[in-house]
Amino acid sequence: MGLSQLSSAPPSFSSTFVDGEVSPVVDDIRGSPCWTYNLRNCLEELRVRNNLLTGEIPAMLGTMSKLRVFSMSSNNLIGRIPPSFGNLSFLELFGSTYNNLHGIILDSFGQLTKLEQLGLGVNKLSGKIPHSVFNISSINLFDIGDNQIQGHLPSNIGITLPNIKLLHIGNNRFTRSIPVSISNATNLDTLELDGNKLRGKVPSLEKLNRFSRFVITGNNLGNGGANDLNFLCSLTNTTYLTVLALNINKFGGELPKCIGNLSTSLAWLLLETNKIYGKIPTEIGNLINMERLDMWQNKLSGNIPSEIGKFQKLQFLALHENNLSGKIPFSFGNLTILTNLYLYENNLQGKIPLSIGKCQNLINLFLANNNLSGLISPQVIGLSFSPIRLDLSANQFTGVIPMELGNFKILEYLDISENMLFGKIPESLGSCVKLEFLAMRRNQFQGIIPPSLASLRGLRSLDLSNNNLSGEIPKVLENFVFLQFLNLSFNHFEGEVPIDGVFKNMSATSIRGNDKLCGGMPKFQLPKCKYEKSKKRKLTLTLKLMISIFSGLLGVSLVLSLLHLFCLRKKRKENISSDLGNFLLNLSYQSLLKATNGFSSTNLIGAGSFGSVYKGILDEGRHTVAIKFFNLLHHEASKSFKIECEALRNIRHRNIVKVLTSCSSIDYQGHDFKALVMEFMGNGNLDEWLHPTPRINETLEEPRNLSLLQRLNIAIDVANALDYLHHHCQTPIVHCDLKPSNVLIDDEMIGHVGDFGLARFLFNAIQDSSINQSSSIGVRGTVGYTPPEYGLGSEVSIYGDIYSYGILLLEMFTGKKPTDNIFQDSLNLHEFVKVALPERVIDIIDPILLWEREGENRVNDITCNESQNGSPKRLECLIFILEIGVACSVEFPRERMNMGAVIIELHSIRKKFLGTNIHRQRFQATGKTSPGIL
Repeated sequence: MGLSQLSSAPPSFSSTFVDGEVSPVVDDIRGSPCWTYNLRNCLEELRVRNNLLTGEIPAMLGTMSKLRVFSMSSNNLIGRIPPSFGNLSFLELFGSTYNNLHGIILDSFGQLTKLEQLGLGVNKLSGKIPHSVFNISSINLFDIGDNQIQGHLPSNIGITLPNIKLLHIGNNRFTRSIPVSISNATNLDTLELDGNKLRGKVPSLEKLNRFSRFVITGNNLGNGGANDLNFLCSLTNTTYLTVLALNINKFGGELPKCIGNLSTSLAWLLLETNKIYGKIPTEIGNLINMERLDMWQNKLSGNIPSEIGKFQKLQFLALHENNLSGKIPFSFGNLTILTNLYLYENNLQGKIPLSIGKCQNLINLFLANNNLSGLISPQVIGLSFSPIRLDLSANQFTGVIPMELGNFKILEYLDISENMLFGKIPESLGSCVKLEFLAMRRNQFQGIIPPSLASLRGLRSLDLSNNNLSGEIPKVLENFVFLQFLNLSFNHFEGEVPIDGVFKNMSATSIRGNDKLCGGMPKFQLPKCKYEKSKKRKLTLTLKLMISIFSGLLGVSLVLSLLHLFCLRKKRKENISSDLGNFLLNLSYQSLLKATNGFSSTNLIGAGSFGSVYKGILDEGRHTVAIKFFNLLHHEASKSFKIECEALRNIRHRNIVKVLTSCSSIDYQGHDFKALVMEFMGNGNLDEWLHPTPRINETLEEPRNLSLLQRLNIAIDVANALDYLHHHCQTPIVHCDLKPSNVLIDDEMIGHVGDFGLARFLFNAIQDSSINQSSSIGVRGTVGYTPPEYGLGSEVSIYGDIYSYGILLLEMFTGKKPTDNIFQDSLNLHEFVKVALPERVIDIIDPILLWEREGENRVNDITCNESQNGSPKRLECLIFILEIGVACSVEFPRERMNMGAVIIELHSIRKKFLGTNIHRQRFQATGKTSPGIL
């Protein structure tokens, strides 16, 4: 509704609005001013957060003389703040974060002498903050982050705001320096000044003993001088410090030894992208609760302190792009929950310590561009951990590649280029079926490309150049439909070059420096293969001989018969050599009509707003696909087709449904026809598994369901897909419609995210793209899964997908849809789970998970299921999973758990569930602090 409707409340209601609803009268107030609509004299609290209010804030609200609380955050308000609000002398809280307000903060706000909390973050406000506002000594929360506000902080702010606890001015246009007086604000808990243009030195902060978060990321602080970081020593009395973010500034000098005297509660230390030089002090080992340490892109030198091995809670360590030398500390083997280790572009020497094999949770290991040497030990490249990305390139490794490399079942990225490796490419590499990027250039590999590499059908980039490889180029490479880059140059390959697939694109394929190759596409300018001339000459002689032997009618008949057989054999050979990729290029309306048996209802496997999905049989029964037909009578269907094609054209990921081709044609009635041909998923979608509907032929069978482990695996699959879309695409993509029916499951029970009809690209500066945020479809997802800010008119963001993922995760493990009938009034799936954790979790989880089958016997009740070796109960794992779902689906986008942390936590939970000895982890919210009470 429009906000102006609030100006007339019915007489049966009291004077307090709470979260968009009017509270009923408790006492009999007949005859009072409230009963006669005179809210102006009695309204004290107006709370209408997280609704769908539009329009401007009515000026008449500024005449309610007794108003103490005004909270309208997370709506879709526009316009300016009415000047009349400066007359609310009793006002204690003004909250209007997450709206679209513009204009300035009024001078009259300086008259609100009782104001304690001012929340205007995430709007479009501009101008400067009136100095009179900084003189309101009662303020304890001041949030104007994420606006366009200019100016500078007053030099006496720490004196005029003595009660301030949270000061957030991040992502504005503030200039000058951080005031020295800030240290006088002794109650300060959170200080976030990131994303501005602050410069100069950071003053002493020695009086801030209650400090927990200090974030100054992305400014121009420091001047590269030796004393830039001296202020760190003033923080040694701050016993609650958990986040210290000084990254992306101009800090120089050495890290002072006093860094080891910072609070042991410090979990995040971010120093990257500065000009810090010298050694990393060994005293840093005192920070035993460190979870994330970023020091990359500085000028650090010397050895990596072995004391870092004391950080048993460390999950993320980034020291790359420095001048570090010496060996990788053996103590790193103690970092048993480490997931990301980045040491590339340094001067490290020696071998990879065998202790790294103890880091069982490593998913990203980057050691490229160092001087590491020795063998790549099977004890490291073994069963101990299973990375997703491994980069050992540009070092001095020798020897052969261990066969154990094939144990990396989830490996997507492998680069061992520019070393001194030799021997054959191991057959076991073909077991890494999820590989997308494989680089082995500039080594001394020999022999043929092993046939087992034919299983790497997801490859997008393959570089084997500058080796001693020989034999023929495998013809199977032309069937790799996702291969976008192939470099086989400067080897000893021979024989005919394939002509299909990636070999059609000269800019994507390099075969230079192989003198014995022939044939191929004309653009390669290779000689014709000799056996072709020999074959033609042999055929000519055979025909002449046959003609000379046979005469008359018999001879002619035989010749005609032989020619007929020759044509049949040639045609058959051409048909056999045509792969699915070439077949798909020629799909038409007629072929798709035939593939679906005339769009038969028996082939229908799904339906949506813009069309239907059918199971199709192509290529004479050899290929089963899913065919999505678009209902072009729907006015948004054409846009959806265009967006989905654009979104899926350049993304390739094991957990995203693969689109094989598209078809844009005319049907038999002369109407436009558009369809997508996709990889067929034999196990349907997640919604069918979570909420099975027995079919007629299944009435006598027990409905299928997912075990706890299967659900957890699928949750990890979906999280990996979102992380890829948000952070690893050339242009970030927001899915905008994540829900169980859009998560498809293949024959191996692996989850794949599909249906990109509502997807949006997050362009930063690209204005000339044909598809961008403003041209995308206005619909923003499905009721129940759509984040609240979308309903308020906010721009789409990755935070919206995270919210949808949180709801999906809660649905997977409670078995309840967010649109279930039990969710009425203010109760939703998020609150339903949140209030039950952790004591009453048994009351909300999917009953199917209470009992699971093992063979023909049922296992014990989940509440009693604990293994002999003391591994955590399944119930504890469920609590952890549901906590992640709750953290992803909180109201404020900035407070939601990021997808990288989700993946880390889910992997840890899976390890615990499988009984491995992993230290107990509980996630900590990593988003910025926001004034949730506003």
